[in-house]
Amino acid sequence: MIIFNLSSYNSGPFLLVGIPGLEQFHVWIGIPFCAIYIVALVGNCILLYLIAVERSLHEPMFFLLSMLAMTDLILSTASVPKTLSIFWLGDQEIPIAGCLTQIFFIHYSSFLDSAILMSMAFDRFVAICSPLRYTTILTPKTIIKIIVAISFRSFCIILPVVFLLTRLPFCRTHIIPHTYCEHIGVARLACADISINIWYGFFVPFLIVISDVILIAISYIFILCAVFHLPSREARQKALGTCGSHVCVILMFYIPAFFSVLAHRFGHNVSHSFHIMFANFYVVIPPALNPIVYGVKTKQIRDKVIFLFSLKYLG
Repeated sequence: MIIFNLSSYNSGPFLLVGIPGLEQFHVWIGIPFCAIYIVALVGNCILLYLIAVERSLHEPMFFLLSMLAMTDLILSTASVPKTLSIFWLGDQEIPIAGCLTQIFFIHYSSFLDSAILMSMAFDRFVAICSPLRYTTILTPKTIIKIIVAISFRSFCIILPVVFLLTRLPFCRTHIIPHTYCEHIGVARLACADISINIWYGFFVPFLIVISDVILIAISYIFILCAVFHLPSREARQKALGTCGSHVCVILMFYIPAFFSVLAHRFGHNVSHSFHIMFANFYVVIPPALNPIVYGVKTKQIRDKVIFLFSLKYLG
C-alpha cells in the first residue's frame, strides 16, 4: 500500500496549465486530440472484440495483439480525457494522488508496450525460424507466463518512481507546465534533492528500452537469415508479410520515443510548447494507428472487419 506524503507542503493540488503560450488555441487544439482519441477507442475495442469472439484468431500472436490493444487504451485514457478537460473546461487542478496515479499508468503502459513488442518479435521469430515447433513452443501456458512476466517487469520498473515522488516535499509552486503529470516534470517542482529521481528516471528506463530494442533486432536478424534461405520468392514474401504490421508498429513506437529523448537532450532551441505538443501526440497517435495498421496489413483481421461491417450494413 502506498502512503502519500501529506505534509503541509503537499496539501494542495497541482495545476496543469496545458500548453504554455498556446492557451488561446486550447479549444481548437482539443478537437483533433478528441478525434484521434475516439479513433483509438473504437479501433482497439473492435480489435479486442474480434480477437475475443473469433476462434480463428485465438493464436499467440493475436493474444499478444489484444494485450497491446488494452495497453494502448490505458495509455491514451490515462492522459487524453484530462487534457481535454483542461482545453475545453479549464479544469487545471489535479490532486497529488491523482497526479501520481496518472504518472504510474502512463509510464507503466509505455514500458508494457515496449515489452509486448519484444514478445511479438519473439513470436515472429518462432513462427518463421521454427514453424513446425510453433504450437509446442508457444503454448497457452507459455503465453500466459510471458504476459505475467512482462506485466510484472513493467510494474517493478514504475513502482519505485511513485515512492521516489511521495518522499519529496513540494513547497514551491504546484504549477506544472504540461497537460499531464510525468515523473521528472513533477520532481522538478520539489524543494529537495531530486538526484535519485533524475538518475533512476533516465538510466533505468533507458536501459530497459534499449534491451528490448536489442532483443527485437536480434530476433529480426534471425528472421531475415531464415527468410533468405527459403527456396522460393513467394515463400519469402509470405514470411515477410507476416512481419509487416509488427515492423510498422515498432517504428511508430520507438522512432518518436528516441526523437523525443534526443530533442530534450540536444534540442535546446526547440520551444517548450513543441515538446509538450509532441508528448501529447505520442500518447494518442500510436494507440490510434496500431489497430489500423493491423487491420490493413493482417489478412485475418482485415477479413473479419470487412465481414463484421458488411453484416451490420446488410442488417
